[in-house]
Amino acid sequence: MKILIIGGTGETGRWFTKFYKKHGFNVVIWGFNQRKDIAQELDVSFADDLDREIKTSDIVMISVPINITEKTIKEIAPKMPTGSLLMDITSVKTVPLEAMVGYAPEDVEILGSHPMFGPAIPDIRGQTVIFTPAKGRCSRWFPIIRKLYEDNGAHIEIMDAAQHDRMMAVVQGLTHFACISIGSAFRELEFDVASSRRFMSPMYEIMLDLVGRILAQNPYLYAMIQMNPEVSNVHRAYIDQCNLMAEIVRNGDIESFVTLMKKASAHFGDTESALRRSEKLINSKIAEHEELVRSTGHERALKHIYSGVIHLGIIKKVTPRTVILERNGKTTELLIENVRLLDGKELRSWKAANLKNMMRDISVFVPHGSDPEVIKNVINRSDGIISAEIIDVYNKQDRVSVTYRLMIFGDHDAVSVQKKTETLFKGIGCTIR
Repeated sequence: MKILIIGGTGETGRWFTKFYKKHGFNVVIWGFNQRKDIAQELDVSFADDLDREIKTSDIVMISVPINITEKTIKEIAPKMPTGSLLMDITSVKTVPLEAMVGYAPEDVEILGSHPMFGPAIPDIRGQTVIFTPAKGRCSRWFPIIRKLYEDNGAHIEIMDAAQHDRMMAVVQGLTHFACISIGSAFRELEFDVASSRRFMSPMYEIMLDLVGRILAQNPYLYAMIQMNPEVSNVHRAYIDQCNLMAEIVRNGDIESFVTLMKKASAHFGDTESALRRSEKLINSKIAEHEELVRSTGHERALKHIYSGVIHLGIIKKVTPRTVILERNGKTTELLIENVRLLDGKELRSWKAANLKNMMRDISVFVPHGSDPEVIKNVINRSDGIISAEIIDVYNKQDRVSVTYRLMIFGDHDAVSVQKKTETLFKGIGCTIR
């Protein structure tokens, strides 16, 4: 099937280009910026003749900023071929859906969609996608798209456009508004955010990272999300409550503050579950730091989350924000927030693939009645051994001779590892040939 992504040169468009290409679609992209180099980079075609590509596509996906979505639909929709699908992926649904239904021919199917994740997410697995199918106009294509997403692990929610926009006014509109307001307040107060990290509690750290996450992203996208017509009522309620709380605090009215908080808690509902989930999040951050501290003096590997580079060395020092590794007399300081500690299995796999490893063969007579495979498994667990394989077995005068091929980590002394392994063989009851 052929899919044309209008706005495929943007960040979200690129994400879906990769997704559909990975799953066998013939993907063509087009963007207002005419970035044909992006099409080359993604190994897909760029729509030089947009009208022709629209008329020959099974699916046309609209992935453009909210403020030009309706205008783009108006230009694209009338050209759609019979039996094709027109879908959008904007974060508001009422206006785009009405535009698609209004401008597309009646024999074109219409599907509104809203992926609840950004282009930084590596995979759709575990992510929520909201669909707003046009009533009576999506019987063929909706099951196909839904199955594609669900087969790849997405969680699907279906609702009408108006319900979606009311829900998103809080889920996105209020959340982003509050985070950006906090960031703006930091600026107004000339507050030193970086220095404040020296004194932060786990809760403050999480809040700070959420605010920073929002502020680090495309401000135009977040501005457009705030333009959801349903958001204005949400803003009004939020600002009214902020003003009420501020007035209560100014008046020193503790009882009114307690009453307000109790009412909010009662409306919120299951605060106990929220407490447990937040404790789990906080404890995971604490556990990661404690594991680094326990590793001080030991060899560990840290993977940089963004570059993918593996840093291997002895952990010399761990601070609340940094970890210092030493290798071959050189030290490297890394921000804990930028790295992930590899577990033992991951470290072994990395060493096996990246070090200049060595091979040694050891031939032994195994004890009568013993299983060479069991002995191999014991050797495999020895320090310095990547793997042990049986390469030769033969009987000699009622004795079984087995040759084991050892692969030894390149950062170990091969002679020493071989001697220790021979000692282990003897301890098991084998005789070195």
